[in-house]
Amino acid sequence: MASLAERPRSVGELAAELPISRPAVSQHLKVLKDSGVVVDEASGARRVYRLDPVGMTALRDQLETFWNRALSSFQEVAERPSEETP
Repeated sequence: MASLAERPRSVGELAAELPISRPAVSQHLKVLKDSGVVVDEASGARRVYRLDPVGMTALRDQLETFWNRALSSFQEVAERPSEETP
């Protein structure tokens, strides 16, 4: 996603930067598109992908919620008095 954060790119451009095949890049982009993180548009015979700001905001919100809950749970456990064994 770092490459798409810089600018929109085609599957070929992305595949050229990664150690995976073009079909594998396409499959990953499909998952990202289905999850709302990227959008695509036709540019001639190819598709150009870019990050969707709305989807990225939603993803960030989900991650913040997850980590806030995880850290709160960790804090509760860490601050519990330890049980001493006899």
